[in-house]
Amino acid sequence: MAESVTKKVKKEKIPRASMPEQEPEIRARNFLEVPTGYTEEMAMTEAQRCLQCKKPGCVAGCPVEIDIPGFIQLIKDGDFTKSIRHIWQKNSLPAVCGRVCPQEIQCEGLCILAKKGDSVAIGNLERFAADWERENGTGALPPTAESTGKRVAVVGSGPAGLTVAGDLIVKGHDVTVFEAFHKSGGVLVYGIPEFRLPKEIVAQEVNFLERLGVKVECNQVVGRTITVDELFEDGYDAVFIGVGAGLPTFLNIPGKNLIGIYSANEYLTRSNLMKAYLFPEYDTPIIRGKNVITLGAGNVAMDSARTALRLGAESSRIVYRRSRTEVPARAAEVHHAEEEGVEFFFLAAPTKFIGNEKARVVGMQCLKMELGEPDDSGRRRPVAMEGSEFELECDLVIVAVGTGPNPVLTQATDGLALNKWGYIQVDEKTGKTAKKGVWAGGDIVTGSATVILAMGAGRIAANSIHDYLTLGW
Repeated sequence: MAESVTKKVKKEKIPRASMPEQEPEIRARNFLEVPTGYTEEMAMTEAQRCLQCKKPGCVAGCPVEIDIPGFIQLIKDGDFTKSIRHIWQKNSLPAVCGRVCPQEIQCEGLCILAKKGDSVAIGNLERFAADWERENGTGALPPTAESTGKRVAVVGSGPAGLTVAGDLIVKGHDVTVFEAFHKSGGVLVYGIPEFRLPKEIVAQEVNFLERLGVKVECNQVVGRTITVDELFEDGYDAVFIGVGAGLPTFLNIPGKNLIGIYSANEYLTRSNLMKAYLFPEYDTPIIRGKNVITLGAGNVAMDSARTALRLGAESSRIVYRRSRTEVPARAAEVHHAEEEGVEFFFLAAPTKFIGNEKARVVGMQCLKMELGEPDDSGRRRPVAMEGSEFELECDLVIVAVGTGPNPVLTQATDGLALNKWGYIQVDEKTGKTAKKGVWAGGDIVTGSATVILAMGAGRIAANSIHDYLTLGW
């Protein structure tokens, strides 16, 4: 017993290995990835900090239930090949999750070391294992079951859809993914900037699934080019809907239609998926403001404000109606934004956009706010302070205050049950919709959430679909 305690004390004394990053003044003007990754030595040292708990809280905090102590032990042993294969048993997108998952409130948040200090850097180690395999691995694939002869259509190639595809292909089912855009990856491609999640990483994760046998058909808008019912007519035995929540939300205030007011969806899609930041090499122009204001304080807002700097903005400001405590973005993203020069205006809400004689936005009127009683979300409700109006100069406004469900597919599909906001209703334990043979998961069910929660929903649905295909509804 004394020896065990001594080992724990020694591990706790090893400081958490910080991941190297580009310097803020350099990275704020380029689109290269900000963190540059662990070396083998750094990863093995960090892996030594894991206590290998008998009842690991970190696993309970992971929506896809990765055996975290198991893959970390393999990194500690220097067996990086076995480590990534261990992760693949539960997660087919480790390079993505290691970069964008909110580990601080999930696996790392439940690490026992976090109670008195820094948790094990689980996300960094997952990223290391995936990156090492990509750069040094043999390319060997995990085993797949014999073909069942069953066909599954997955609508949407975001994190939920890709998880379903990966899970079902290894169980022996024939899987085809239908993607509306010209590139697969969903929000991972169009929503998350290059400096946070390089598109090459997403492409390689998708390629991994394709090598397993998943077929991907792009430029297929299910609900327009083909319907869910037509998929069944074409011989598919089950359909999973993972189309996300990509309908932009705007503010209903005076001046909302002025030129220079973008939704974050369009702004980031132009920059990320259509590579407007490389214009004119890529023929997708994007407005480049000098004084940019982003409304909202989630991860999308951070991505937008940081993108504006990289596109040449002299000032990039975030205006948020609550305080810093209520900011929903990951702490790391807020920290990176501040390091790069993004300015924050907390407890402020826009009341009017100001335009010039050419109907272009030139400013924004705001009111100062104070926090009142908690609202339905549990956060304290912002209350306007009378007579506190002030103006901010701007020539570009990016609205990042949330999204809604795109109705293209749901309106074209009979038999789905929707809630009052237009999201698909499912059985939480299975992902089943009200329409036989159809499952759904991710943001089209929950509203905007995290990548890993969408993957967790995909895992639940995939297990249910497998049972349906092998045992019946």
